[in-house]
Amino acid sequence: MSSVTAVIDVRTPEEFATGHLDGAVNIDWQGATFFEEIAQFDPADTYIIYCRSGNRAGQAIDALTDMGYVNLTNAGGVSDAAAVTGLPIVQ
Repeated sequence: MSSVTAVIDVRTPEEFATGHLDGAVNIDWQGATFFEEIAQFDPADTYIIYCRSGNRAGQAIDALTDMGYVNLTNAGGVSDAAAVTGLPIVQ
């Protein structure tokens, strides 16, 4: 089991550009390449996933769970995720 934690922002690139957690990877849940992009991540790693409100993060987590990912946390919206992780919001 891996201990790597990645922070994934599942909002659109435009939303991501308005402010995101420092070090977060942007993979648009509603984008055409979401599943291609996420497949490059190790299912054994730990992921913190957030969006604007937690809704898209929850949908992404449901899909990732179906793909065999097990260490997933819905951190809610960007401000909530900043509070949970301690990471600053950057542009």
